[in-house]
Amino acid sequence: MSAIQEYLDSLHEKTITVIGMGVSNTPLIRMLLRAGLKVTVRDKAPRERSEELAGELESLGATLILGKDYLEDLHEDLIFRTPGLSPNTPQVKAAVEQGSELTSEMELFFRTCPCRILAVTGSDGKTTTTTIITEFLKAAGYNVYVGGNIGKPLLPDVGDMEPEDLAVLELSSFQLMTMEQSPNISVFTNLAPNHLDYHHTMEEYTQAKTNIFRHQGEGDRVIFNWDCERLHPLAELAPAGVVWFSRQERLEQGVYLRDGAIWLTNTQGSREVLPLDRIRIPGVHNIENYMAAIAAVDGLVPDPVVREVADKFQGVEHRIEKVRELDGVTYYNDSIGTSPSRTAACLHAFAEAPGDMILIAGGYDKQIPFTNLALDIVDRVQVLVLNGATAQAIRKAVEQAETYRPGHPEIVMTEGFDQAVKEARRRAKSGDYVVLSPACAAFDQFKNFVERGKHFKDLVQNF
Repeated sequence: MSAIQEYLDSLHEKTITVIGMGVSNTPLIRMLLRAGLKVTVRDKAPRERSEELAGELESLGATLILGKDYLEDLHEDLIFRTPGLSPNTPQVKAAVEQGSELTSEMELFFRTCPCRILAVTGSDGKTTTTTIITEFLKAAGYNVYVGGNIGKPLLPDVGDMEPEDLAVLELSSFQLMTMEQSPNISVFTNLAPNHLDYHHTMEEYTQAKTNIFRHQGEGDRVIFNWDCERLHPLAELAPAGVVWFSRQERLEQGVYLRDGAIWLTNTQGSREVLPLDRIRIPGVHNIENYMAAIAAVDGLVPDPVVREVADKFQGVEHRIEKVRELDGVTYYNDSIGTSPSRTAACLHAFAEAPGDMILIAGGYDKQIPFTNLALDIVDRVQVLVLNGATAQAIRKAVEQAETYRPGHPEIVMTEGFDQAVKEARRRAKSGDYVVLSPACAAFDQFKNFVERGKHFKDLVQNF
């Protein structure tokens, strides 16, 4: 009997609630119901937003509690939370204090997955690094399942997985917050303030991230970015092997730059793995993403395969994605720029580019300061077009930057996203590049950064 079937069989005497019936939890709900379990589904959205799904789940035997009071009388034996719901929510904390067990779809996947797991977290670079690792492994001939915060939920696939397969996950701080298991190979790309609207403190955010390696065992390893000083004290907490990568220093052990290439030194010696001129995606941050991925697959993927993948890989949608050239102006979609550090990395990617940059920024307020980003904006941006809930905060940070001079950059305030894109086009001249990298989440005007990026591309393609 598979681990997932054993787990489901153990739940028949328990009451179960699943909070949230979004993308990650819907397959879990179906699995629980088809196993004949008693399941209550709670979601803050009113029924009219998901009538078809609600009807399906009720036909399978679910009890639904929907709308603003969805967390009232939370008492079930087992609570599966959606990643977007903090375990510190008062109703959740009260239920746990009364004896409820709190878990999640991702925790169940770790508990029942029969194969090795590689996973990536960090404040920036998660998706690209996860994708590069996946491409490396697929090209090397492995059967790879990719999911977590990228792709689809993997729990429905657990029954089909074999021990020799590999699962590659992108894990957010939301998913990691209550994790009590860690991947076999973990990557921690970097650490910068993010999601402070959810975690409220940098300490809580950092603590959540450390669960990616805290529960590793003998033979496991975690990869850290040496150039991120915030990670140095965290590495001391790692119970398994630690591997560093650095773009700025030549390391005695780990992954580093030498003579225009990425090198790796381990107990077997030193070797050149990937010349930088074979990397097709722009920006020094993507060099770091490759370094992290190379450290992760060391011993799994031959170096020639790494080079073959680099020759072909063109990047991930919404990450400094070239949209089009029009009238000599090039448009880039970096809608994944949902934090100041992400946008700073985007600006640095254009450091050597000719012409002027017109940056479109602003969006949902995650309570992250823009002070450091403002210095990069003053240094690299000629026209700053602002919109959304954080427009005034970004403007204030730029105008208070030590290097700011009136008009450098020119700051343009707009009413909404569409107007911002149109204003950027109006001010661009041949040789310039217009970049959407908002430094903020999209929730003030869009469902998520993907919807924002697609809308930007639609607007640009229809100029």
